[in-house]
Amino acid sequence: MNFTKVQGLGNDFILINCFKEEVNPRDFPWLAAKMCDRHFGIGADGLVPLLPSNTADINMRIFNSDGSEAEMCGNVIRCAAKYCYEHGIVNKDKIRVETLAGIIVPELIIENSRVRLVRVDMGEPRLDRSEIPMEGPPGRVIDELLEVGGVAYRVTAVSMGNPHCVIFVPDIDLVPMHVAGPQLEIHHVFPRKTNVEFVQVLNRKEIKMKVWERGAGETMACGTGACATVVACVLNGHTERRVTVRLKAGDLLIEWEADNRIYMTGPAEEVFTGYYPY
Repeated sequence: MNFTKVQGLGNDFILINCFKEEVNPRDFPWLAAKMCDRHFGIGADGLVPLLPSNTADINMRIFNSDGSEAEMCGNVIRCAAKYCYEHGIVNKDKIRVETLAGIIVPELIIENSRVRLVRVDMGEPRLDRSEIPMEGPPGRVIDELLEVGGVAYRVTAVSMGNPHCVIFVPDIDLVPMHVAGPQLEIHHVFPRKTNVEFVQVLNRKEIKMKVWERGAGETMACGTGACATVVACVLNGHTERRVTVRLKAGDLLIEWEADNRIYMTGPAEEVFTGYYPY
């Protein structure tokens, strides 16, 4: 089958155009684990089939590199929207995308018939503990003590259709990501596991973020994580509602508007195409 490798700020994915390629949906989990292997496969953070939808312009499914399925991903939805426009699947600058987190609407910023940036309406953040989901009493989880591996963290939990655990630190470069990340991901208070964001506040309009993604490990960027992090910043009084999130490979602009919706603007790039035996 043919595939396209894409990346959004270094968060990389394998797109399968299932409008043209015939793939049994039952094979997606094991294909993801095999194709995403960086030594024996193509290499990626996830496999993303693009399929017809009965309720939107396209249906986007996301399978992590371990074969588990994710509800949403902000970086790949930008890549998927750009791909669908430039490959003629959808011929409009606002695309309705069906995901497990609901209908998400990316808006293409087009210059000279090419997509320069993508601004995505990521929907409203979900803040009640039951919506994360996270065990414990009803209400929001803001600056709450959580102990793991003998270390006490102050966490703020946000769902952007998928769970996020946000932790503020004074120096992001001193965080032991490969110890703390996997421990927090599988902490028993998160019944569906969680993504973990470590955040250093630079000023009222800028932050630095590192992310440990559920089912994928440390990645260079996470769009939903950046959105959740800005919500956590505002809830804790650290920043304004329009924030530049600085990641390893570049920046995302995140805006929490007065209508309670989160808007994310950032780049997307098609890296290469190829053929994979299936």
